[in-house]
Amino acid sequence: MSHDPQPADAAQGPDAAPGPAAAPRLHLSDPTVRTFVQLLTNVLFVGVINYTVWFAVTFFVFLQTRSVFATGVIAGLFLVAMVGTGVWFGSLVDHHRKKTVMQVSALVSLAFYGVCLALYLLTPAQEWTDAGSVRLWVLIVLLMCGVIAGNLRSIALPTVVTALFDDTLRDRANGLVGTVLGISFLVTSVISGLLVAFDGMRTCLVLALGVLAAALVHLHFVKVPESLSHAAAEGEPRRVDLRGTMRVVGRIPGMWALIAFTAMNNLLGGAFMALMDPYGLSMMSVQAWGLVWGGLSALMIVAGLLIARTGLGSNPVRTILLVNLGLWAVTIVFPMQASVVWLVAGLAVYMLAMPYVEASEQTVLQKVVPYERQGRVFGFAQSVEQAASPLTAFLISPLTQFFFIPFMRDGGTGARWIGGWFGTGDARGIALVFVLVAVLGLALTAYALSSRYYRLLSRRYREAPDPAAADAAPPSNAAEAADLR
Repeated sequence: MSHDPQPADAAQGPDAAPGPAAAPRLHLSDPTVRTFVQLLTNVLFVGVINYTVWFAVTFFVFLQTRSVFATGVIAGLFLVAMVGTGVWFGSLVDHHRKKTVMQVSALVSLAFYGVCLALYLLTPAQEWTDAGSVRLWVLIVLLMCGVIAGNLRSIALPTVVTALFDDTLRDRANGLVGTVLGISFLVTSVISGLLVAFDGMRTCLVLALGVLAAALVHLHFVKVPESLSHAAAEGEPRRVDLRGTMRVVGRIPGMWALIAFTAMNNLLGGAFMALMDPYGLSMMSVQAWGLVWGGLSALMIVAGLLIARTGLGSNPVRTILLVNLGLWAVTIVFPMQASVVWLVAGLAVYMLAMPYVEASEQTVLQKVVPYERQGRVFGFAQSVEQAASPLTAFLISPLTQFFFIPFMRDGGTGARWIGGWFGTGDARGIALVFVLVAVLGLALTAYALSSRYYRLLSRRYREAPDPAAADAAPPSNAAEAADLR
């Protein structure tokens, strides 16, 4: 079930002296790696089109209605859907073959986008300019259903990495996953802005239908190895089993703390999801904003390739927290001035660092969670971690629209207090929200880094057996009890 590195690397052994020759690598000459690359390529094309639809509908609604509140509600609805489907999707991943899950995901998205294209073509253009239009919100919900269906793939992919590679190579494979994510953002950010600016949603939806159909055909001909030819939880009852999943999480020391930390981080990060597009579009055209995101996304590709080359170090738990410290510190700085240069520089650091956080969390879960439960644990963790974001998205948009923006307009209380050096106007109200959220995020991360839960999870990561190895035995009840004390 696990993949061994090439003989030259394997000969070094896990305890070999540090140096370039000691590091295991991914080699395209290996059939397992080639299969993984084919699956990644398929995920790339589907991810690009789903991200394109997501970016496009956000741009489209803001440009048509000019409502920050509407874009915030869109973000909130999307996150609610992710929270509501995560555990169920995880169960589907565990109880069905990974390839089948990916095929069904693309097929469902294809059906939703087809309905959306018909609705778009049959609706008068003036309907889209009204933020309260029923047809507008029906279109938004249907599009989100298609995008959310693609989330099945994002839950399945980390479990594919667990099945194909051993624990000396998983962080590098996760780096390639991050590279694919970066390429998705790069292509998406450029084409979605251009498509919306020149043709609304029509060409975007036509393109989505074509790409998804091609991806289904390609995936049909991809031959997967024995480790992926059966369900991870084969023989178990096909049920979600939320209680059992929570017991698995509870038996891993520090895991609840990691999930809680990520949830709190997402609570704060929901503000950025709701407000970043209005903030960027207040400084530049939608075409320029799309091109900026495209250029910045290249840094995600660079980061993913770096991870694939060098790994994440001996303790990915520490990597998660240290990178978050840096991210929140930068986020305090870049909104301080109404400057495109400051904004782009801050986002550049963000895009370079985020693949390290994502790859580190995946690597930790892949090591400490039993393989037959990984889909459900990944889905459960996603649901819990994202549960806070909709609250922020729903609250922060009206709070920004009706308090912080008037607060920083000329004549507002904030403009009189700090407007002399911070600046005034609608965009500075959004910037003030960013700064306040970042201060809270920095304090949260500093606390997490000093906590006992960080040390417990770090120790469990070092000591846990490889869950995908055939001879990996579950820890004894005595050992679990000792870990939990």
